[in-house]
Amino acid sequence: MTGLTTHVLDTALGRPARGMKIQLVRMRGEEPELIRTVVTNDDGRIDDGAILVGDEFQVGTYELIFHAGDYLKRVGITLADPPFLDVIPIRFGISDTTAHYHVPLLISPYGYSTYRGS
Repeated sequence: MTGLTTHVLDTALGRPARGMKIQLVRMRGEEPELIRTVVTNDDGRIDDGAILVGDEFQVGTYELIFHAGDYLKRVGITLADPPFLDVIPIRFGISDTTAHYHVPLLISPYGYSTYRGS
């Protein structure tokens, strides 16, 4: 499988982060170009599986922008004003269009982690 996928897990609640808005942008120098906006499903994934495939899957620098603050408020977590974590941009590079890039997010109100998964 080639393309870009993501998966969001809520480590504070111990379950997938359902209903989190994610934007994918391609960086053109320092200017972001919005490619797509998606919302996670019941499993914390994207319904179509991959967020970027085919001709759109190109070498370049990208950002996944996770709207964590909105998600955390919606699931009933009381956040400070302003919240410690709100919008989380993860910038990464795609250098091999024959590979699969998986960029998951593990989220809680006060921390997150990511990695290149499989």
